[in-house]
Amino acid sequence: MTRTLERRWLALILLTVTQFMVVLDVAIVNVALPSIQQQLDFSVERLQWVTSAYALTFGGFLLLGGRVADLLGRRRVFIGGMALFGLASLAAGLAPTDDALIGARALQGLGAAIISPAALSILTTTFSEGAERNKALGIWGAVSGLGGAAGVLMGGVLTDAVGWEWIFFINVPIAMMVIALSPRLLSESRMAGLGRRFDLAGAFTVSSGLVLLVYGLVGTNEHGWASGRTLGIFAASAALIASFVVIEAKTRQPLLPLRLFANGTLSGANVVGVLLGSSIFSMFFFLSLYMQEVLGYSALRTGFAYLLVSITIIVSAAVSQMLVTRIGPRRVLASGMALLSLGLLWFTQVSVQGSYLVDLAPGFILAGIGLGFAFVPDTIAALSGVEERDAGVSSGLINTSQQIGGAIGVAALVTVATSHTGDVLASAGARASDPAVIASASTDGFQMAFLWGAGLAAIGVAATLALVRPRSPEFGDLPADLAAGEAGD
Repeated sequence: MTRTLERRWLALILLTVTQFMVVLDVAIVNVALPSIQQQLDFSVERLQWVTSAYALTFGGFLLLGGRVADLLGRRRVFIGGMALFGLASLAAGLAPTDDALIGARALQGLGAAIISPAALSILTTTFSEGAERNKALGIWGAVSGLGGAAGVLMGGVLTDAVGWEWIFFINVPIAMMVIALSPRLLSESRMAGLGRRFDLAGAFTVSSGLVLLVYGLVGTNEHGWASGRTLGIFAASAALIASFVVIEAKTRQPLLPLRLFANGTLSGANVVGVLLGSSIFSMFFFLSLYMQEVLGYSALRTGFAYLLVSITIIVSAAVSQMLVTRIGPRRVLASGMALLSLGLLWFTQVSVQGSYLVDLAPGFILAGIGLGFAFVPDTIAALSGVEERDAGVSSGLINTSQQIGGAIGVAALVTVATSHTGDVLASAGARASDPAVIASASTDGFQMAFLWGAGLAAIGVAATLALVRPRSPEFGDLPADLAAGEAGD
């Protein structure tokens, strides 16, 4: 019994190391982009695809990756995804041209889309629902929230110390270690009784629809939201996703069983997941730009600036999983989204002559606590009451919600920021080329983006209270006074 218990927690360590690596690779590239641009001779327009190619395949194939894990075996698919991710990372570090790097990043994203839902579904089937799983998911949520902040730190350290290639090479030994240990620590499981039949029509329509959606969102920075190209891509994406819903309602073995959405907490958690991804991805994006372009921080200093938020996330995530076990996810999730909104509101006062202690540190603390209090209960709520046969697809769904939300948030708020900056520069007239005026206008644009991000997080509070059920039986019994208070919310 003791050995089984130890093996479960060793398995959790292995899975969280993997999730950390997957989330890390979303952010780690950002501070290395100037070095990559110079060495591989990227144009300004193509440089964004170093990050966007990863997001495109990661967000587009998460649902398919989760269902494949359910059908073929979660450990088997997890190992296969890890092998693909490791090989793609090696190819990215060795890439001789810009096209080669973009292609390798797309393969990395595909590997991540296979790994992430498989890992989360293995965790779900390894730990029993209730306090034990909440603790495991608390650790998972802390690692997920930490990955974004740590990615910027590690990207700065590796780029300055040994070169940008090592932000990719570092994944290779980690992938080899995980592949070697997985057969010993992870148990195999898959959805029994349904053979290995795939919902090919559903897989094609949803993956194509999501890929087109992310592609269209990324392109808005260059082509605008109202261009014929953008509207055409969005229309095609909407048609494919609508076709997917029709297919899932009729097929006998759907990729995404629509019955899952009868679980109100699961549905609500995924709505909040979109808003959480939108606000937090955009926060890290604009803070990195503010610190480097306005405050003049180096890549390394920018990375170290995120240490405070990283530590705060770790501590608050540990607290939040205990609170979820005691009072359920709704109150904790609503509190987390509220604190995240307050943190973003704090950043609306950043200035051209800003200081770390005044302009950044208080917001980092508020947002870090909010992240720890939001990621953990959102993941727990998204998997509460889910049958083992649907663990993979439910894991893929919450990951998809957060990733697509991140793409939407960054694309939308970049438009808000650039538009506001342009208006300020236009009003400056002949002084628009003055570096001080440009820095001030950029800061004004960042402030506006933070304000909109705070609004998205505030909508997340309302969505939590409206859609996530006060309490589900799987979280255990409450003391009478707490149960009465929760029911009265």
